[in-house]
Amino acid sequence: MARVPDIIPITDLRQDAAAALKHVQSSKQPVVITQRGRAAAVLLSLEAYQRSEHELQLLRLIARGEQEIAAGKGFDLDSVLAEADALLAGGPK
Repeated sequence: MARVPDIIPITDLRQDAAAALKHVQSSKQPVVITQRGRAAAVLLSLEAYQRSEHELQLLRLIARGEQEIAAGKGFDLDSVLAEADALLAGGPK
């Protein structure tokens, strides 16, 4: 079951940004910032942002590989696995 995101109105964020940051860092969950009752932004911990960016890079590599395979290009499996192992070992920066 999907978790309901935490929501903070922008006025609460303005009044106590430090508390909002503390909450994001301790919960490890994103917080949706609303403005006039509508979602306007998402506040993430640095760790969550870096993890998300790392995962996005991996997905882009996979998509590029699929395009290369479809075009008849590519690399041998051992080279691909070695590069993937190196990326996974490095983790988010």
